[in-house]
Amino acid sequence: MHTIPQLQQLITDALAVKKYGETPVELYEPIEYIMSLGGKRLRPCLLLMACDMFGGDVAQAVQPALAIEVFHNFTLMHDDIMDKAPLRRGKQTVHEKWNANIAILAGDVMMVEANKLIMQVDNSILRPVLDVFNETAAGVCEGQQIDMNFETLDTVHVDEYINMIRLKTAVLLGGTLKIGSIIGGAGISDASLLYNFGVQLGIAFQLQDDILDVYGDPEKFGKQVGGDILSNKKTYLLIKALESARGETLDQLQYWLSAINYDPNEKVAAVKAIYNQLSIREQAEAEMNKYAEMAMGNFEQINLPDERKSILKEFADALLVREY
Repeated sequence: MHTIPQLQQLITDALAVKKYGETPVELYEPIEYIMSLGGKRLRPCLLLMACDMFGGDVAQAVQPALAIEVFHNFTLMHDDIMDKAPLRRGKQTVHEKWNANIAILAGDVMMVEANKLIMQVDNSILRPVLDVFNETAAGVCEGQQIDMNFETLDTVHVDEYINMIRLKTAVLLGGTLKIGSIIGGAGISDASLLYNFGVQLGIAFQLQDDILDVYGDPEKFGKQVGGDILSNKKTYLLIKALESARGETLDQLQYWLSAINYDPNEKVAAVKAIYNQLSIREQAEAEMNKYAEMAMGNFEQINLPDERKSILKEFADALLVREY
């Protein structure tokens, strides 16, 4: 079996020689640009891990793995337009460097390219692989739309939030693992268990991200801590706080949510104090652990020797042990 660094290197090498097209340059340069911005390439690596775990030929899974990475970056390119984001991984976003029309069209071509790459599997598994990929892609778009809908809603319930992150974030992990397992020769039952594992792991990961945004060390977290608070983003923590707060505490929380002119550090500190008062962090961690345990419950049922599952288990453990 391959190590995680070996699988990541396969992806890096394949991306280094990948060509998307030449003319018109305004269409293809933005694709080359966003794909060159880096990232951990975790999703394509997961596909290779799943294939390898079931004894498949990893070389046969590289192009479908690239499909996942191209698709993921396509969603980022379009998300950046919707969010009016100026930066992606510390560099100008495509719509800022070129313009929104170019970013939309380049993203469309990336979706086409992802479909071309995912089809580079054996004909015997083409239909099931395409079914998983298309269902996954539609789910991610549904999740993004639901997330945007949340911005205009006064009240969002926890179950609605969990469903949103399941679609926007988690189904891509589940779908990626399932595609890799199909290429590797997994049976229907094991492929489904691995899919459920990936989805539940993805939900746990996003809940941890919500927690880290408030309580993380910015140097270790890699993002601005408190960003969700400043943008009034309806995360698990804010939703639970709005459900739990009463009286003066609720009034204070509503004040900060409606405040226009404020000191950012003061707002973060004030909302964080409310979270602490209501034990929101502990509730969020309990929810995260619930989904992590569900994920591992599915993983343990996969009908493979433990040694064949060790690499993916190591990866999952590392994903959920990020420092605060």
